[in-house]
Amino acid sequence: MDRQAQFRAREELIFQAAERLLLESGELGMTLDALALELDLAKGTLYKHFQSKDELYLHLIIRNEQILLDMLDARADFPTQLAAYMLHHLHHSQRTVLLLQIEERLSAGATGLGSLFAQLYQIRKQRLRRIINLTTAYLEQQRSAMVVRDYLAAIWAMAQGGAAILNSSFYQRYLGERDSLRVALIDQMLLLPQQYVQHSGLALDQQTSGSPFMQPPA
Repeated sequence: MDRQAQFRAREELIFQAAERLLLESGELGMTLDALALELDLAKGTLYKHFQSKDELYLHLIIRNEQILLDMLDARADFPTQLAAYMLHHLHHSQRTVLLLQIEERLSAGATGLGSLFAQLYQIRKQRLRRIINLTTAYLEQQRSAMVVRDYLAAIWAMAQGGAAILNSSFYQRYLGERDSLRVALIDQMLLLPQQYVQHSGLALDQQTSGSPFMQPPA
């Protein structure tokens, strides 16, 4: 194995160990000292792969986003792709919640991460370009008037919200069977476009005229 391959292999081990420690100890408990001890590496060796803990966290987010991109299968239909995307989040709810919280924190105040954020957003754009046509075809098949952007946003929100529930110690007391909840959330997203079929071709005022939220105050 050449030196570049060794570097990449060690980097993958670092990311795996960092994610494991993050899930075990949380963001505050995952220190670079603990990571170096876990890997039996000098702390200085870690800095050959990233310059700060925030940079390491962003690498983990990028790594997770790349997994989602690699999961896309041109041969699979839309329901299969949707289920795979949502289960990726719902089966790993703690990771989903932590990575979103960390990304929000980093995007709000961290400095020196512009190039890594650009890399992250580029991967997401690649994924969107690959699923837009598939999503459009599914909405047309369902004869739905729902906009692609809104549908994809709803799927993202359901995946993130479902992960938050599955990761909540409070809500877990009332969940019952976790697998049945996952199936229910996926089914809801597959059926969502059908709720817009009956409104296809209607003007906005026709669609909302019967809603109590659209009535003028007395």
